[in-house]
Amino acid sequence: MITDIIKNKLTTTLNPSTIEIFDNSQAHAGHAGAQSGGGHYHVMIVSEQFDGKSLVQRHQLIYKALGDLMKNEIHALGIEAYSPTEITT
Repeated sequence: MITDIIKNKLTTTLNPSTIEIFDNSQAHAGHAGAQSGGGHYHVMIVSEQFDGKSLVQRHQLIYKALGDLMKNEIHALGIEAYSPTEITT
């Protein structure tokens, strides 16, 4: 399952304290990306590696970790990326 692969890649690379991955592909059936096999996903991730990083830098780290998945398996990716100090308990 692609969600498991996404989680594995992000966990290995970014060592998050929290990670949630949602597959929203069914809501986008019929879209061009869905026709080519790419899914729509949303990631919520908390990692110390995001400390001091801009939003763009955080997204770049995630895209780099996912590598070739972004070419075919993932058509769209929503991202919520936080450092631990940004999360209130």
